Amino acid sequence: MKKRAIITGANGQLGSAFVEALTEKGYFVYAVDLNIEKIKSSENVQPVKLDITDETAVHNFFSSVQSLNVLINNAGIGVFTPFEDRTAAEFKKVMEVNLLGAFLMSQSSVKIMKNSDGGKIVNIASIYGSTSSDERIYGDSGRNNSEVYSATKAGLINMTQYMATHFGKYNIQTNSISPGGIYNQQSEDFVKNYEYKTPMGRMGKVQDLLSALFYLVSEDTQYTNGQDIAVDGGFLAW
Repeated sequence: MKKRAIITGANGQLGSAFVEALTEKGYFVYAVDLNIEKIKSSENVQPVKLDITDETAVHNFFSSVQSLNVLINNAGIGVFTPFEDRTAAEFKKVMEVNLLGAFLMSQSSVKIMKNSDGGKIVNIASIYGSTSSDERIYGDSGRNNSEVYSATKAGLINMTQYMATHFGKYNIQTNSISPGGIYNQQSEDFVKNYEYKTPMGRMGKVQDLLSALFYLVSEDTQYTNGQDIAVDGGFLAW
C-alpha cells in the first residue's frame, strides 16, 4: 500500500515542490489548498480545495482519509503593511492561517496516526520564528517581514515541541523546518542585501529544503523528534 501524505499550501512555491518530491518518492499526496486550479490530478495526487481554518471543513475532509503517514503543514501567509497601520483583521488572518490551520490539520492527523503505527508531522516554520527580521534587508521596497508572521512561526516551532513531547509515545515524530530566504523573483536590491547578510552568500532555493524534508519523513529516521532544522545558509549563525 502506498504511503499517504497531506501537504497544505500545495499550490505555492514550496508546496508544489513538496508535492512533486513526495510523489517521486512513491507517496500518494492529498494536495491541499484554497486555490487548486493549477494542481494537476493524477493517480498519485488528489487536489483538495480546503479552508484549513474552518474546523468543520477540516473534520469533513479527514472523514474520508483512512490512513496517513505524513502531514506537512506548509500553508502560510504574511502581511506587509507597516506595523503602525496593521489592522486587527490583518493580524487575525495571519494567525488563523499560519497557526490555527496547522493546529486543526495536526489535531485530525494525530487522531489517525495514534490508531496506526504512528507517523511524521513536519511544520514549515521560518528563521523569523527564531529571530527578528532585519529591516535593512528590505531597502526601499516598501515591504518588511511582519511581527505577526514572526509570532506565528515562533508559535509553530513551540507547537512542534509540544506535539513531539505529547505524541512521541505513539511513534509520531513532529519536527519543523525553518527556511531562510528562498529566491522568488525578489527585487535586485533585496537579493543583494540578503546575500550580504548570509554566510554562504546566496539566497536559498526550494531544492535546498528537500534533503531536510526527505530526512524527516524517511522510514530510516526513527529518533528525531521535536527538532527545528534551519535551512538558511548560516543566516542564524550571525
